[in-house]
Amino acid sequence: MSVLSGKKILLGISGGIAAYKTAHLVRLLIKAGAHVQVVMSPASLHFVTPLTLATLSKRPVYSTFYDEEDEKGLWNNHVELGLWGDLMLIAPATANTLSKMANGTCDNLLIATYLSAKCPVYFAPAMDLDMYKHPSTLESFHKLEAFGNIIIPAENGELASGLSGEGRLAEPENIVAFLEKDLLRQLPLKGKKIMVTAGPTYEAIDPVRFIGNHSSGKMGFDIALQAANRGAEVVLISGPTHLQIDHALVTVVPVVSAQEMYDACHQYYNTMDVAIAAAAVADYRPKNKAPQKIKKDDATLSLTLEKTADILASLGKQKTHQFLIGFALETENEIENATLKIQKKNLDLIVLNSLNDEGAGFAQPTNKVTFIDRNFTIEPMELKSKEAVAFDIVTKIIQHYEA
Repeated sequence: MSVLSGKKILLGISGGIAAYKTAHLVRLLIKAGAHVQVVMSPASLHFVTPLTLATLSKRPVYSTFYDEEDEKGLWNNHVELGLWGDLMLIAPATANTLSKMANGTCDNLLIATYLSAKCPVYFAPAMDLDMYKHPSTLESFHKLEAFGNIIIPAENGELASGLSGEGRLAEPENIVAFLEKDLLRQLPLKGKKIMVTAGPTYEAIDPVRFIGNHSSGKMGFDIALQAANRGAEVVLISGPTHLQIDHALVTVVPVVSAQEMYDACHQYYNTMDVAIAAAAVADYRPKNKAPQKIKKDDATLSLTLEKTADILASLGKQKTHQFLIGFALETENEIENATLKIQKKNLDLIVLNSLNDEGAGFAQPTNKVTFIDRNFTIEPMELKSKEAVAFDIVTKIIQHYEA
């Protein structure tokens, strides 16, 4: 999954021949998971049709302050558009449009939206060689960069005039790559490595049957996705689950048993900055696994169980620099038991769940947690979606590194 996933992108298109490339650009942004709102200058309508871009973006395309053919005369509010975007991209940005941006010449909806934008603004120039090198154009570049706008440099190549040189609009793939790289650079967990465990473990009784639990793995998967979306490289060690995750910064390591999860955790732990043990690991496993399916001959079946290795405790013992987060699922004496777990397992933070809270626990889309840190500061949270809880957990990690 791209870092652009879920981002609201205002795409401003000005009137140059390179506007024909914006259909492909919109397609790539949508494919990356972004929401794209196209705003066109009047001149750009000669080069690419609003119908094409509206079809690809699945949103109406705006180019005027109001639609003269609309009997209701609804105003296309440039302020609302400017506030909507997480980022604004102007591509192609012609010399004319760049000059208007630099000098506040607000004579169309695109420039009005630009002047109203509260988000980061990127611009990708496109013009002929001599125009690109002209002092007035260079002055526009300098002014816009002084405003905090970010230039996506033009490329060298064949130009519409037949000349070859600098001024060609960056290829759509390169524009998307530039945005992704720049956004990743700004993310708070950029450069951090985080290990997350998720899901249940299955402890085999025989080749067919196992001891397990009802964990879906959703909490761990949501944490992994939130951490990756904020720039971290994530190793997600997951027990059996139907869940999937598609993100360039997430590596999924599938395991089945508690021992396999233990081995995988210790394989990666030393290189991690953070470890989050969200998996519901079996505490016991059958001492002896039957080599063949056990026949249903007797009225009862006795199993001898043995303890599995305590993954979280072993990570706590080996901790050097890692920020270690554990989970506690309790049904009684919740705070007391969770506090003891912090001490016994050398944790920095514990996320307490109580099965006594409605909407919390396994197989639920929601969770109600209490954060307890190593100083025993207790912070109860409201009932939230598991995605929102995951966001809060990752925010705790960010706060730790900002402290």
